[in-house]
Amino acid sequence: MINDRIRAKEVRLIDSDGSQLGIMSIEEARAIAEEQNLDLVNISPNAAPPVCKIMDYGKYRYEQQKKEKEARKKQKVVEVKEIRLGIFTEEHDLITKANRALKFLGAGDKVKVSMRFRGREMGYVNKGRETMMRFYDVVSEIGTIEKHPTMEGRNMSMTLAPKTEKDREKEQKERNQIEKRKEVEQNGEMQNEVPSGSDEEI
Repeated sequence: MINDRIRAKEVRLIDSDGSQLGIMSIEEARAIAEEQNLDLVNISPNAAPPVCKIMDYGKYRYEQQKKEKEARKKQKVVEVKEIRLGIFTEEHDLITKANRALKFLGAGDKVKVSMRFRGREMGYVNKGRETMMRFYDVVSEIGTIEKHPTMEGRNMSMTLAPKTEKDREKEQKERNQIEKRKEVEQNGEMQNEVPSGSDEEI
């Protein structure tokens, strides 16, 4: 709310240079703004009393819209790229398609991996799922499964997303835990070994 639209009887006023002018009636605040040929803007309506600032509202709105426009430019629009696989896709073709997926994931896009089952191919659903997981193994360095292979009618699909820093930290933590378990198991085996030559003949 600005100028005459402000309904509060009393406000805390901030001058155009940012200095605090204190609490005063809305009439006094409007008069000070008019003297400077600027607007009185309610910047914190829920405060008690509301906080108003003297500013050039037109210039303020222009700068806000400019900032919002710049922020939208910087935001990456995530696209979903689709890659189709066959149930019995050979290794060479699978690698070629996986390389395309790696480029998409590297650019910050998601990848939908799809597969169509025709006629008697419905009997090879497990084989199709196996092919999809082989595909994922190739791109797992930078991609993570957002949606596991799922059947929808005669189509199977899986969605991959770029790995986040959080995903990498989680994987590193899991690797560290596995290494610790291996060390504990190895130390346990060493302790259980009977030293050779411990039995002496009398």
